[in-house]
Amino acid sequence: MGTRLPNVGLERLHRESGLTLRQLAQAVNRLGTEQGRPLRYTAPSVHQWLQGHMPREAVRPLILEALARRLHRPVTSAEAGFPLPPDQLKQPGGTVDGLFDLGRRDMDPARRSVLGVGLFSVALTIPGWPDVVGRMEAIKADPQRRIGQSEVQAVSAMTDRLSDLDGEFGGRYARPMAAAFLVNTVAPYLNASASSETRKAMMSAASLLCYLTGWMAVDEGAHGRAQEYYVKALELAGASGDHMTYCHVLRGMSVQAANLGHGTPAMRLANAAAEASPESTPRMRAFMAGQQAHAYALAGERTNAWNSLREAERAVNQAESQLGTFGGFSSATLAYATSEVRHALGDVKGSVESLHDHFRLRDSSDSKRSEIKFGALLAERQLEVGHVEAACATWTKVLDAYPGIHSGKVDGHVRKIPSLLAPYRGNAMARHVHERAREASLK
Repeated sequence: MGTRLPNVGLERLHRESGLTLRQLAQAVNRLGTEQGRPLRYTAPSVHQWLQGHMPREAVRPLILEALARRLHRPVTSAEAGFPLPPDQLKQPGGTVDGLFDLGRRDMDPARRSVLGVGLFSVALTIPGWPDVVGRMEAIKADPQRRIGQSEVQAVSAMTDRLSDLDGEFGGRYARPMAAAFLVNTVAPYLNASASSETRKAMMSAASLLCYLTGWMAVDEGAHGRAQEYYVKALELAGASGDHMTYCHVLRGMSVQAANLGHGTPAMRLANAAAEASPESTPRMRAFMAGQQAHAYALAGERTNAWNSLREAERAVNQAESQLGTFGGFSSATLAYATSEVRHALGDVKGSVESLHDHFRLRDSSDSKRSEIKFGALLAERQLEVGHVEAACATWTKVLDAYPGIHSGKVDGHVRKIPSLLAPYRGNAMARHVHERAREASLK
């Protein structure tokens, strides 16, 4: 048996990171917890890796991500002395082939438990607009199939319907349908014969559907998978010249990062979206500035956060109507954004007040899922300021609606209720909600 050689690449990255052996082990363990798989690595484990012992295949992406977060740049398997993962070895290179592969891996509802394995990466390389615009590989058109504007309209209509289902029932319910539609209908359309105008329109429609499917994956907690959809959406938006959807996707990626508490990446993505946005209508300015405000607040940039929030408020006041605007930003949305900014800056009481404003301003265009999710947030923050019975009353409404929603985010909020209310079980109302939530989370 040959002598095992030290992993020079990993050793170099470890030295560059400035982390101790123990700190790197702890960072890997935290990432395992993010995936729902708690790990117990210690300093001797890292020492073994540096000496050439190959970490388990499932742990290698966590090591790469821990180093990437520390170094603020992507870290590849080759750079760390690891073999390429099997999925990269067989990964198709083209945009359309990649779309087939991504959708096929995501369309089986029986695989829900393994789809969340993909890890959210704060150091993900985001292609800029000049990098994606018009640079899609040549498509081998299928001479047996030709599409026109009617097929484009069908994809757009189906995307709208899937979006409605997502808002009404949650991402876990709608995402398998979206993935199946991508694989069985949209990807073949991208390979069909078409005029240049129709092909661009189809790629734009496919980009929007990829974005929506990624949004559903975020709702389910499959954050690595969501990033794959988002990057594919950026590629398709660039190929079609759809600058607007490109900016919407960047903003969606910022929302994902912000919801996971990654302030600096959220700020980078929100600013990139705002800077690249080709449209300067009041509604679009509000849409971008509201997300910038939340990201700035998470990153601790208080002045920029309030300046962006005031910009969003001015733009909402100027906007006459949100009809026809994708991702419309309303007064209710502004109140929610204000709540998030206040909470990130430590004003929990103000955050509760802004969430009350949000619910007062909601209308029929707001989704059932957001009503339940924001209700859960309100209850958590009411409890945080000591309003136990108010929190219980809000949670009661959440639990009344909970059986009708299939959302990983809402599941997470409901699972937290028993532990949050455990110290208050001497209160009859708190005890009742505690037991009800415990039973609901076990179903």
